[in-house]
Amino acid sequence: MQHRGGTPARRHNKTAGTFRRVGGAVAACLALALVTGCEGLDETPSAAGGGEAAADGRSVSPLDNPDGTKPGLAPVTGEADQAKAREIIEQVKTKGRGPKTGYARDEFGYAWMDTADGVPLARNGCDTRNDLLQRDGQDLRFREGSDCVVISMTIDDPYTGTTIDWRKEKASEVQIDHVVPLSYSWQMGAKQWPVSKRKQLANDVLNLIPVEGRANSAKGDSGPATWLPPNKSVRCAYAVRFAQVAVKYEMPVTAPDRDEMLRQCGG
Repeated sequence: MQHRGGTPARRHNKTAGTFRRVGGAVAACLALALVTGCEGLDETPSAAGGGEAAADGRSVSPLDNPDGTKPGLAPVTGEADQAKAREIIEQVKTKGRGPKTGYARDEFGYAWMDTADGVPLARNGCDTRNDLLQRDGQDLRFREGSDCVVISMTIDDPYTGTTIDWRKEKASEVQIDHVVPLSYSWQMGAKQWPVSKRKQLANDVLNLIPVEGRANSAKGDSGPATWLPPNKSVRCAYAVRFAQVAVKYEMPVTAPDRDEMLRQCGG
C-alpha cells in the first residue's frame, strides 16, 4: 500500500489549483453514501450533542472558502463575520417546500461521478467522493497502485466535533453529506432543472462535506429549521454554507429554514 505524507503528488486539472495538499495535511474519509442529507431534532433543530469543533488548524471558514475547495467548516465568530454571514443568508429567496413526488437519486446522475461539468475538480481522473476525502482528510493511505482511492485516513468531523480514524473496511463510519440535500433541492425546484444542473449540485464540492455517518443519517433531507449540526460552534458556518449553495444555484429555501439560518448567525 502507498502511504502519502506531507507532499503527495497527485493529478490536478485546471480547476483544482486550490485543492493542494499542504505540509502533511491531507487525508480524508467517507463511506459509500448516496445519502442526500439527514434529519433530527434538538432544542433548536439539531441532534444531541454540542461540543467544540475538533481543531486541526486546517478547517476554513465558509466566508473564506466560497468555492468549497478548501477543507473543513471552521466556526464563524465575531460580530463582523456574523454580519457578513447574515448578508449572504439574506440573499436567499424563500418559498414553500413542494412534494417529493418523482425524486430519485439517479435524477442527479450516478453517485460521485467525475464528469459533472461546471464544478471544481471535475474530470481530474478521481471520483468526487475520493476528491473530498483527500480535501478534508489527513494521514491518507491509498489503495496499492492508486493515487485516488483512499483506504484509510484521519478526519475531523465539523458536525460532531470529533476526530475519526477511518478505514475503508468500515466505510459507513464516514459519509459525504450534501449540505443542501438532493431531495430538499428537488422539492425546492430542482425537479424542473436541466439534468446537467442537477449533476453539478450533486458533485459540487461547495455542497459536500465528509462527516460522521450517524450524524449524516440523522439529518436525512432536513433543512436548517429541523436539523443543525450537534456541534453548536459550527452552526452559523453550516447556515452560511447552506446559503452559499442556495445562492449559487438560485434555489429558494423555506421561510422557517431561512429564519433559523439567520438566527444561528445572530439575526
